[in-house]
Amino acid sequence: MFGFLGRLVAGLWWAIDLLRRVVFTLVFLLALALILMFALHPGPSVPDGAALLLRPAGTLVERVRVDDPLGIIRSGGATVAQTSLPDMIEAVRAAREDKRIKALVIETDLLGQGGLSKLSELRDEILAFKSGGKPVYARGERFTQGQYFLASVADEVHLAPDGFVLLPGLARNVSYYKGALDALGVKVHVFRVGEYKSFAEPFTRTGMSDEDRASSVELLDALWKGLRERVATSRKLAPDALNRYVDGYAEVLEANGGDTARAARESGLVDALSQRDEWHALLKARVGTDGKDYRRIEADDYLAAVRAARPHEDAHVAVLVAQGSIVDGAADEDSVGGDSLAAQIRAAREDENVKAVVLRVDSPGGSAWASEVIRRELELTRKAGKPVVASMSSVAASGGYWVAAGADEIWARPETLTGSIGVFAMFPEFSEPLNRVGITTDRVATGPLAGTLDPRRPLEPALAKAMQLGVEHSYRRFLEIVATARGKDIAAVDAVARGRVWTGETAHRLGLVDQLGGLEGAVAAAAKRARLERYETIWPTGEINLRQLLLRRLMSVVGPVEFGAASPLARLLAGVQAQAADLLRWNDPQHLYGHCLCDAP
Repeated sequence: MFGFLGRLVAGLWWAIDLLRRVVFTLVFLLALALILMFALHPGPSVPDGAALLLRPAGTLVERVRVDDPLGIIRSGGATVAQTSLPDMIEAVRAAREDKRIKALVIETDLLGQGGLSKLSELRDEILAFKSGGKPVYARGERFTQGQYFLASVADEVHLAPDGFVLLPGLARNVSYYKGALDALGVKVHVFRVGEYKSFAEPFTRTGMSDEDRASSVELLDALWKGLRERVATSRKLAPDALNRYVDGYAEVLEANGGDTARAARESGLVDALSQRDEWHALLKARVGTDGKDYRRIEADDYLAAVRAARPHEDAHVAVLVAQGSIVDGAADEDSVGGDSLAAQIRAAREDENVKAVVLRVDSPGGSAWASEVIRRELELTRKAGKPVVASMSSVAASGGYWVAAGADEIWARPETLTGSIGVFAMFPEFSEPLNRVGITTDRVATGPLAGTLDPRRPLEPALAKAMQLGVEHSYRRFLEIVATARGKDIAAVDAVARGRVWTGETAHRLGLVDQLGGLEGAVAAAAKRARLERYETIWPTGEINLRQLLLRRLMSVVGPVEFGAASPLARLLAGVQAQAADLLRWNDPQHLYGHCLCDAP
């Protein structure tokens, strides 16, 4: 009996060991195949007389997130494609002087959200490309507002015969939860300074405050005016013609028998209606053919070829990216970690080849503590003799502005949302809904405030007073930092602070920003401060493990995975999920936040 059991156990062990060796061998062979694929993957070459093809997919971002393919599979493919704005700009800029590039082709069908300032920055680079005499062609199956804003810069714009150009204008829709919270018996205690600091209003109101409404109207009007003027200029339209299309869309459609594509063409928004095959035939005639299709090279391949041929310089300007909400400690792919970014800044400061630092900020803020950790590292970098320039992307508000105040010089796009100089704290109280279901809480404590920061208990008046005093102190500290950085007195800063959000253009007029321009201007300003005539721009990414490196290399070989457009309900649910995930990241040790309730349009 025992002999039989012994043989059975031995057999099972042998089978398990064999399976382990097989799995190990398969993993090893897979890793070896990946290494060989990376090593043997030929570098792209640029054909003479080719068109550079821009096909941005998903959201335009400053830094592309690395998604785990297994996580994508587990989520059923529910991922958001991303395109690097700096890469797009670099490719167009290089193509401007490249004699091998004959034209630029823009296809916008995969482009999702971009942020008006990002689209404007890419658009400006395309205008510079056009100034060299090379043509730009653009086409869309249909155009959303952001897609059309980018495409409208082209010399020739095509639309599918069954497509449309949708220009609804800009809006800001905010969900308010007070009614639901009241029904549940949940209280949210808010402590803030500044009547325009509206981030907490969704938890305490059922609609916009007068201050938030007035500020929002002013912001949207300024941004919309700039968008309309730029589109009208590119399309050689009178502003009134564009206004008639936007404000009287139903009448325009009626005049064109409900044909949306014809309405866009008759209104001067597009030059021609073309099917896909007709579009490719046109490009073959304009650019030339490679035997199968029109001669072209995609932006990613072109950029890889250009970078491989570019000589390396010993002097570096390091561009560090602060993208997402600011949190204490380490970051994930969707946030800015105070400790993580501080470590990157410190590494750049200690790198002898790095002569200047540019901080690219695309953040609505977050933890006040983490914001100060980052700002202090920038200040130490300046004291070490290395210039620091802040470059604002779509949003650099509240904590994002706090961070930028650590720079020698601040650059912003006219469309950037910035300011929101203010601080708040929130504390939820769940004692009433818990009481409703029979859950009560009691305590013993060694002091009046011990154990009081507990959402199961009513907020103690003494603790509420302490939190309000802490918020007021942090606000004064914020004002002092900005006043020192901008060379102003505190009263002057307070007059343009109090949580008010400004466009970059207005912030420049108010003295909160030094220069209007994009990343290229900020990098050049940093190099000038460092007295560099020749330099290389580098993009340090901080610590990256082997798994992330393999994923990046793999994705660079196989190319981006494309997913279908999400339904409106899916986008709504994804937005709610993203907001909830953002709240869960909030981990300021003092529960103090500088965050702006502002999304870039």
